[in-house]
Amino acid sequence: MKKTAIVTGGSRGIGFAVAKKLGSDGFNIVIMATRSEADNKDTMAELSDAGVPYLYFQGDISSREDHKNLIKEAVETFGGIHVLVNNAGVAPLVRADLLEMTEESYDRVMGINTKGTMFLTQAVANQMLKQEYIGTRRGSIINITSISSDVSSISRGEYCVSKAGMSMLTSLYAHRLADEGILVNEVRPGVIITDMTTVVRDKYTKMIEDGVFPIARWGMPEDIANAVSIFACDMLPYTTGECLHVDGGFHIKRL
Repeated sequence: MKKTAIVTGGSRGIGFAVAKKLGSDGFNIVIMATRSEADNKDTMAELSDAGVPYLYFQGDISSREDHKNLIKEAVETFGGIHVLVNNAGVAPLVRADLLEMTEESYDRVMGINTKGTMFLTQAVANQMLKQEYIGTRRGSIINITSISSDVSSISRGEYCVSKAGMSMLTSLYAHRLADEGILVNEVRPGVIITDMTTVVRDKYTKMIEDGVFPIARWGMPEDIANAVSIFACDMLPYTTGECLHVDGGFHIKRL
């Protein structure tokens, strides 16, 4: 049976790299994105040209109604959901000092990155529980977090808190779903070339040049996609609740 993977935020950046990689791995792809398919026709053409079966769903990860409709359309189109990649997320609209951060910004970032991920995962997990085992597993859930899960950035505190919350979601759902045949793991990117990092490109480039990152280069979306593939393709069947750092070694404590 051909498996199906949902990739949130899958129309660009890391999400699109993940969608392309899982498509090449043999998955049907369901992309959830906030913009219309017409707005992303060039990238979607890449999937079509590669012969990847895909469904494009325009929706908001913070909307419970969109969660229901996403799952309904995915199941009606492909018969089931076997992988969920929680990639969608936002940064603060304005980088502000922790003492100046607004409740509105906090609520927006947390509502999308953490609350949205929490309840989409809940909905997809319940769908997976209705499905038959394929081999030893019903499904796999992979959360894309950030080095900001445990690295302080006082100009975007709401983002750090939201990603730390996602890391705890990995542990919680891994704990709850292990004996249900669903594995839950986390990929934690470092500095990756995406739209989100455009505003700090010079800062991070200097850090790389100064040796802050043991592997002295920018990360690419494809680096994250390869890590997701390891979990999605059942290469680690005795692993759940794990965090895989894809950050050029930034997490290593050094003297």
